[in-house]
Amino acid sequence: MELKRVVVTGLGAITPLGNDIPTFWNNCVNGVSGASPITKFNTDSTKTKFACQIKDFNFEEYVDRKEARKLDAFSQYAFAAAREAILDAGIEQLSDTDKDRTGVVLGVGFCGLDTFQTEVEGLHDQKKQGFELKVTPFFIPKIIGNIAAGNIAIKNGFMGPSYTTAAACASGNNAIIDAINLIRLGQADIMLTGGSEAVVIECAISGFNAMHAISTRNDSPQTASRPLSASRDGFVMGEGAGILVLEELDHALARGAKIYAEVGGWGLSSDAYHITAPDPEGKGAAKVMKNALKDAGMKPEDIDYVNLHGTSTPMGDIAECKAIREVFGEHIYNMNLSATKSMTGHLLGAAGAIEGIICVLAIQNNIVPPTINHAEDDVDPNIDYKVNYTFNQAQKREIKAAISNAFGFGGHNACLLFKKYQG
Repeated sequence: MELKRVVVTGLGAITPLGNDIPTFWNNCVNGVSGASPITKFNTDSTKTKFACQIKDFNFEEYVDRKEARKLDAFSQYAFAAAREAILDAGIEQLSDTDKDRTGVVLGVGFCGLDTFQTEVEGLHDQKKQGFELKVTPFFIPKIIGNIAAGNIAIKNGFMGPSYTTAAACASGNNAIIDAINLIRLGQADIMLTGGSEAVVIECAISGFNAMHAISTRNDSPQTASRPLSASRDGFVMGEGAGILVLEELDHALARGAKIYAEVGGWGLSSDAYHITAPDPEGKGAAKVMKNALKDAGMKPEDIDYVNLHGTSTPMGDIAECKAIREVFGEHIYNMNLSATKSMTGHLLGAAGAIEGIICVLAIQNNIVPPTINHAEDDVDPNIDYKVNYTFNQAQKREIKAAISNAFGFGGHNACLLFKKYQG
């Protein structure tokens, strides 16, 4: 069976760097940090008091107030990003036939954690006061992971495949891979895919603090996410959503769609090592990139840019650098690499989606966004700084193909490879 070719025809984003693609990309290229003191809850009881939050977002610009109250923030972000992607792709007026073959696959890490915390706190207060225990009737629909994808499908009448993937911080990439395969195998013509996350909340920050996973650099939030630097002390929590419209090539050409890039291939692997720590030698990370290259029928020398998982954790950055060295060998000195979580923070289940969008835009614009917050005297002896990590300033170069890495707790690895569309 000959696999269908898959292209990217629409993009949408709600991010700490902006609530639309043009603003997000402009800030990304210009090295803007999305970190700031947390305003969503009182941080007196948490060690970390900052995050990369969504700013100036009003969901009632998309739906009425009654409808908005039915959705947790992670679903709101996904819906808003999907709306931008739909308009960008020009698919807001699809025929019934096309709607039958249009679906939604999203990745999420924690689902409606904000709603869960709020309702459980309410139950606790009611129980203490001897009241009858009550929660909102929307409690369950707001917290289940599939509801973001389901809501997008319902609101737009998309009757193709619709579901959610969960693979921790690899969830967004896993969702995109599933969407690619559904189109490749002829099960759909158009798929909205990506990820969404909304966990800038007290219980999540406290949980990651307990694991010593997130930065506590409260005196300098904007410089706290510093991948590849010796003084890195953990990732910075981010939130938001990224949506890509993937489309079967002939279908896109028939309707005259603009094409951002083509999907080259994908890879999956498992570290099979530890529930939270990466394999220190990066064996699973190397395997997943090799699998993506094999699926794409490409060689390491064909890759111009790698968007690192690059979370700014002491162990993770080194393991990924070792993996890239194993896969690319001496070609590593001909490539650009960058860790854009230095700007966006770590969007967990949405990270792969946002970084997939970055790779697509990097290919389209021939520009590599930077890894910010690195100082020349802040060097890690385990990292080869002869490699071009695109420190502190974006760089123009031709990008014919790019890789986006995503690694999740549990050892889940997922890699996407995008390339220029050349007809």
